[in-house]
Amino acid sequence: MIKALIIDDEPLARSIIREYLQVHDFIRVVQECNDGFEGVKAIQQHQPQLIFLDIQMPKINGFEMLELIEEPPAIIFTTAFDEYAIRAFERHAVDYLLKPFSQERFDKAILKWTEQRQPNTPSPAPLLETASLSPQQSQRIVVKTGGRIRIIPIEEVHYLEAADDYVKIHTSDGNFLKNKTMGHFEQVLDGGQFVRTHRSYMVNIQRITRLDAHEKESWLALLTTGDRIPVSKAGYAKLKGVLGI
Repeated sequence: MIKALIIDDEPLARSIIREYLQVHDFIRVVQECNDGFEGVKAIQQHQPQLIFLDIQMPKINGFEMLELIEEPPAIIFTTAFDEYAIRAFERHAVDYLLKPFSQERFDKAILKWTEQRQPNTPSPAPLLETASLSPQQSQRIVVKTGGRIRIIPIEEVHYLEAADDYVKIHTSDGNFLKNKTMGHFEQVLDGGQFVRTHRSYMVNIQRITRLDAHEKESWLALLTTGDRIPVSKAGYAKLKGVLGI
């Protein structure tokens, strides 16, 4: 028996999936979730093999929810049309269902999933990297800390710092770790607001109060918080271009 979750904020959409699953009696829905917060908890509790996941949901969207799961189960996406979602799906997803979908199309997705249930199922990481380019996800960062999910508006970020396999996000409310790379944030964040000043640092230029010469061909950016961030020669050139100095 396959344990499954339905994660969708629309009751009608959840009921349609339940109805379509009646002919697939080897799949048992162990819980239905109204949003991504509930989805994270349910995945941790039930350890399902399959989830039916909507993208556009309140609080956090489906892609942001997946970023918080260390080892996501197999996913069949169920969503309305979204440019960035479709681009991600077509390149990396096993299958996706565009609402409204028929029983026939649903059955094909189930068949495709069962045929591909192999140990070498592709990682969702490339899909999430593509989806993260959407405008909505470039305006905030979702992290999980101490069992709680936190949404950080991008304007509240002072600077980012490389920390081994993570990036440390510095804010007025504390520091948070995100399992991403500096290169990811350099690609996703607005280059007119965040500048990679050093291989290990990216700074919100609104937080910079001044630049001080440091050692040979290097500088320090003094932030409103009092933090002093290294600035390399290449980073200094980027800052000058963005700041117009």
